[in-house]
Parts: sequence; C-alpha cells; structure tokens
Amino acid sequence: MTTDEQLRAVNNLVRHRIIRLLRDGPATITQIAQKLDLLKGSSSYHVRLLERAGIVHVVSTRKVRGVTERYYAPASRAIRLPDPAPGTPDVLMRHVLADLEAAPADPHRLVRLQHSRIGAARFAEFTERLEALMDELGEAATPEEGEVALAVAFFRPKDPGPVNDTDNTDEDTQL
Repeated sequence: MTTDEQLRAVNNLVRHRIIRLLRDGPATITQIAQKLDLLKGSSSYHVRLLERAGIVHVVSTRKVRGVTERYYAPASRAIRLPDPAPGTPDVLMRHVLADLEAAPADPHRLVRLQHSRIGAARFAEFTERLEALMDELGEAATPEEGEVALAVAFFRPKDPGPVNDTDNTDEDTQL
C-alpha cells in the first residue's frame, strides 16, 4: 500500500472484512453481501472502492439471466501497510481489535500481553522468530478448515514519563 487512495480504501472495517473474505476465494457482490450481512448496495460500494484502489480485481464473469456477475479476488497475496505516522492511529491494529472483539467465545483463544526489557540484538532475534512463526502458520493453512487469526505487535513502547498522581480516582478519595 503506497498511495493515499489505497490507504483510504483499507482504512475501513467493512473493506478490511471484504478483503479477508476474498482470501478464501472469489466472490460476487451478492455473495459478499450475504456472507457479511451487508446490503447489496453497501457491498457494491465498498468493493468498487477497493477495485479502484487496485486492492481487488475481477477474476471472472458469467452471465446470469442477462446480468453479468463479476467475481472479485484480492489483487495480491499480501497487503503490507506502512507504519503509521507519529500521532496517527494504527489502522491494522484497530481492525484486529475489532475482529477480536467480534470473535465468538473460544476456550482455546490466546490473548496475552507481555512486557520485557531486552537489548537490540534480542529484539531483532525475536522479530525474526515471530515472522518465521507467522510464515509457518500461513504455510499450514488449509482452506477447508476453520479460519484463525494471529496478530503480532512487537514494539518498543514510548517511555510513559513521570506519572501525574494529581488525578487520584481511588475509591478512598473524599469528594
């Protein structure tokens, strides 16, 4: 993703879910609308924006009762978003969190936050290992099985600086 049009196109949860759906195979506007519980007009609008941005394209057509059905698929196997500019939201992580919140309850789900202090060499080592694990998961995929998602955010957080304790909201506070 390099153009403003492409970045605007993926900066939407509905379009994110359309792209995810199309990874499983080509689909028509009607099929997309049915699977994502959208109105057909809404589905069409979002797919057209993705098509204009070069993110999806028509892979086949067929005539059905005088109407041409178009089957859409992703234009590439992977989408790489640039790092967000300082002070701007990370669109990918926002979409991941929305998908996580919408996911059905599953006792095998793993959500974990880990804080550690490591040097630059270990940071690079772990980055490489995490990328390899994600690649391994992608290679293990079988279309007939249930979908899973793995989101990794491995980063050095901004130093929070001194804590301002003047906004005391403890229950013991007298008002």
